[in-house]
Amino acid sequence: MSNRVPTRFVKTLLRMAGDKGYNFSLVLSDAGLDFDPLNESDPAYRSEISAMQYSRIYQSVLRLLQDETFGTTGSELVAPGAFRMMCYCIISCDNLGQAIQRAAEFYRTFFGENSQLYANFSDQFARVGYRTMARNERPRVEAADAYGLSMWHRFFGWLCGRPIELKRVDFSGDTPERLEKYEKLFGCPLYFNQAHDLLYFDSACLGWSVVHTEHSLREFLRTAPYQLLMMETSPEANNISAQVKAMIGHDFSDGFPGFEAISSALKMSAPTLRRRLKREGTTFQQLKDEARCEASKLCLIRPELSINEVALQMGFTDPSAFHRSFKKWTLQTPGQFRASRRVSKR
Repeated sequence: MSNRVPTRFVKTLLRMAGDKGYNFSLVLSDAGLDFDPLNESDPAYRSEISAMQYSRIYQSVLRLLQDETFGTTGSELVAPGAFRMMCYCIISCDNLGQAIQRAAEFYRTFFGENSQLYANFSDQFARVGYRTMARNERPRVEAADAYGLSMWHRFFGWLCGRPIELKRVDFSGDTPERLEKYEKLFGCPLYFNQAHDLLYFDSACLGWSVVHTEHSLREFLRTAPYQLLMMETSPEANNISAQVKAMIGHDFSDGFPGFEAISSALKMSAPTLRRRLKREGTTFQQLKDEARCEASKLCLIRPELSINEVALQMGFTDPSAFHRSFKKWTLQTPGQFRASRRVSKR
């Protein structure tokens, strides 16, 4: 996935809302969509939308339905807030292996077989996915199958602040149409007509530290699945800068996480972290500025927030200081950036 999401993913969300009797025209309007994703004959119809538009529709629809699963379970809907509660159960884990085992236990305890997360670790590979899908139910692999596994892959990478290289992915269904799309999504060998739907990755990744906190988790859930859709999944992006930036996050209303706290979470001394960042051509201050710039843009896209409110969310008590900083980052004032986004939607 990238910063564009296939419109067909939106169709599933809208049908879920429509089946419950909700009118989703306001949902589309709030997300900045000027066409009906369910009507491909609409002259304005587009095959892709932005990751932010998808995330806003996701948040609106799932708020109506009172469910948060990110499409990561085997059933269409599970109990309200299941994914959110699971996240809070695992965020205190020391490493990825513990987090996956606790997540699997959570779904095994509270939900039926079709919603359970399967995890099996060996010396060589960690296997995570679903083991209950019968091939005769869905003869051909569909986008939803790939989407669910991809979200888990990205979520595990988010927990550790760095991408996880997949070794292979198994699907219980038959080879899909447009196979190249699936190959691009996972970047590893794909196997079809297998017993289960599984991700395979190196077991060494299980020892990676969980770098996030309840604070960064709250922000993640508030904007989800945007951060997952925008994640860099290439192994080449596996550097200390990416981990620090992931820990800084996008929510600065309560201030920035301190350098000492981040170096402690990464299990290294502050001088060592500074040297590592310098080796990668950056500094903690540069990463903070980049994170705050990205977060500012995300907030400015939301028309319900005034520019002064955005400034406060970015940790600026003086709106004029926010204006100066934003112009330094982007060469535009916040107002100019917001106006340019409106023009680009027409």
